[in-house]
Amino acid sequence: MTQSAPRAHGLDTLRALAIVAVIAYHVNGFHDSGTLPEFLIPVAKMGWMGVDLFFVLSGYLIASQFLRSYSFGQHPGLWNFYRNRLFRILPAFGAVLVLYLAIPQWREAPSLPPLWELLTFTQNLFVDRSRFRAFSHVWSLCVEEHFYLIFPLVVLASMRRRSMHITVAILLSLCVSGILIRSYFLFHLLRPLADSDGPVGRAFIERIYYPTYSHLDGLLAGVTLAIVRTFRPVTWSAIARRGNSLFLAGACLVGMAVYLTQDFWESTTGVAAVGVVIGFPVLSLGLALVVASAVSSNGLLRIKIPGARLIATLAYSLYLTHKELIRLVDIWFPSIAEGAMYRWLAVYAVVCMTAASILYLCVERPFLLLRDRQRRPARAA
Repeated sequence: MTQSAPRAHGLDTLRALAIVAVIAYHVNGFHDSGTLPEFLIPVAKMGWMGVDLFFVLSGYLIASQFLRSYSFGQHPGLWNFYRNRLFRILPAFGAVLVLYLAIPQWREAPSLPPLWELLTFTQNLFVDRSRFRAFSHVWSLCVEEHFYLIFPLVVLASMRRRSMHITVAILLSLCVSGILIRSYFLFHLLRPLADSDGPVGRAFIERIYYPTYSHLDGLLAGVTLAIVRTFRPVTWSAIARRGNSLFLAGACLVGMAVYLTQDFWESTTGVAAVGVVIGFPVLSLGLALVVASAVSSNGLLRIKIPGARLIATLAYSLYLTHKELIRLVDIWFPSIAEGAMYRWLAVYAVVCMTAASILYLCVERPFLLLRDRQRRPARAA
């Protein structure tokens, strides 16, 4: 997708923000208490929302790329799409997986999920948090892989008989199905567990938070943005002129989602119950408005933030490596493992950026260049 420089700055900023939020969330959860300053802990606890921001960004960017052919009266190539995703995802993932298998002491938890689940990207559908917690953060990569697999097929089937009504019906039905699935698990699994003092949080993660079928809202929101931009350019132009209003509205919805979901990991009543059912759609809508602001002509996010582009470029490598590095920093630098909060954070940040840079330069970028070289002959033809 061709972007003007200001729009690229906005997307870089959001991508950088998303990965920093995810890292802060895992540092707060997997390292000793006192690692983060007290004033940052409430923010870090909501860092899981960075994953949903990634989903919105992925839905918007991938759908925009795939649908762009239709705006020129052409049909997108299915194999080209899958090939591009394979070159983008598999090499770096495979390299990190080999390290997890070869050096068990580097893992942030003792046990990996079964290898076949990791190789088939089904780890998020067969979750057992009581046994397998190492490399568990790839659940979100599984969700995206399922999206990459199914989305083009749905588009090709639905575009045989183009209808905005059919498109809206598909998007709404997927959103409503997620709400119904979460409602079912809330009343038939989580509440009975809560009544018997069972592991509510673990069940929530295994049956609602990780599985693709109940966590599609962010991707759907991003796809909706891409559809409007591709097939309703007049409407999109009107939207793109209201960048600041979009940002304000999106921030309000994200704030509402924070209120709804702050306790939904452990509670099954009151506000938390509402958050379980509709928290993801509210959050995704808010983040979609923020993304729309980022690609608008006059939004606040047009400002170039130093370092955002670098972090955004390394985001995938950071995502793959940051969690195990929490443990490795303690192993490699035992003198700062206890106390010295800011020293530990500084060392951890340097190690994360170094490891991600190595993975990007040695694995991710070479395969991206190879992908681009293979795409040039097809474009020329």
